[in-house]
Amino acid sequence: MKQTLTTLIVIAAMAPAAWAQDRIYRCGNEYTNNAAQAKERGCKLVEGGNVTVVQGARPKAASGAAASASTTASAATPAGAPRVDNSEQRARDADARAILESELRKAEARHAELLKEYNDGAPVRNALDLRNPQVYMERTAELKASVARSESDLAGIRRELARLAPPSGAK
Repeated sequence: MKQTLTTLIVIAAMAPAAWAQDRIYRCGNEYTNNAAQAKERGCKLVEGGNVTVVQGARPKAASGAAASASTTASAATPAGAPRVDNSEQRARDADARAILESELRKAEARHAELLKEYNDGAPVRNALDLRNPQVYMERTAELKASVARSESDLAGIRRELARLAPPSGAK
């Protein structure tokens, strides 16, 4: 009995060492657990916690004249994207503008309703609010947050409209 207890204590004491991660060294933007390689390259020991490194895929390099031509083309459109003629693009832009203007009108109407209900921080009290002032305070805070969110939505829609080309015929 005494020997099994001693064996269990020894195993329990050694278990964390078995689970511990090897020493990790940082070599610039690379990591290694090879001490000889780290010493050779002058790497620094990373202390305090485990290190997880995920390798990313390296981009493929283009060659020669193809590289300069693809660099200018890839800045405008992604590779393999279908080309669209100007009239079709203008039609798409007009549709996008119409959708955004419709969304703006809906958002402005909803914002006006929220402002009316919020009433400059003093919404009209209902029967539940009269019995429980905490409910009134919570409702007021929710309305204030909704007004702020609505203003943010309006600003976002206006930014998107400004990004689009002006409608045809306008300057």
